[in-house]
Amino acid sequence: MTHRRWWKRLVAGLLLPLLVGVGLAQALDARRFIEVYGSGGWTRVQQWQQLLTRLESVPVRRQLREVNDFFNRLRFTDDISVWGKEDYWATPQEFLGAGAGDCDDFAMAKYLTLRQLGVPEQSLRLHYVKALRLNQFHMVVTYQAANTRNPDVLDNLNSSILPASERTDLLPIYSFNGSALWMSKQLEGGERISDSRGLSSLTDWQKRREDGVLRAPLHKRP
Repeated sequence: MTHRRWWKRLVAGLLLPLLVGVGLAQALDARRFIEVYGSGGWTRVQQWQQLLTRLESVPVRRQLREVNDFFNRLRFTDDISVWGKEDYWATPQEFLGAGAGDCDDFAMAKYLTLRQLGVPEQSLRLHYVKALRLNQFHMVVTYQAANTRNPDVLDNLNSSILPASERTDLLPIYSFNGSALWMSKQLEGGERISDSRGLSSLTDWQKRREDGVLRAPLHKRP
């Protein structure tokens, strides 16, 4: 993931609330979806909906583990290769349909799936970090249980869910959820700097999700 003028977008406005609930795994037109992504994409969406049903009332640790494992089966690649655009935030349906995406897509899909399962917003953040070993910018999800100061990290580069104190390969820059934006010097805590109202990538992402827009990838995967 490249820097892609992220910080300029953030200071230009406030973050859009990450709305979940009704419609996250909404009913899709199977014929249309298969036309865009192929039968493999449709199978992945059905598996996602089954995952949501299966994990609805289980302990949060199992939800974290299975959601992380489910999305990490998909292929990690850049937006140019999948969508023909330098920076494109795929909706979960688009990500599953294409079967591939970059770190934004992994993190957003995990975050929203966990919110749909009832994990509290205050326990989850999307963290924009620098992956030091790869020398590139990256996005992960963190989960922080009540009365703890060492959140767990859900990451597509390392499928093991590890406490933040063990992820010395990640340099935090900022984090956000549906309520606020924080500047971060570590994966726990951080200085809150705004409420969450508007960000261009998120604004476009939310509108496409609500409208049911399905962007076709450059190549269909089996």
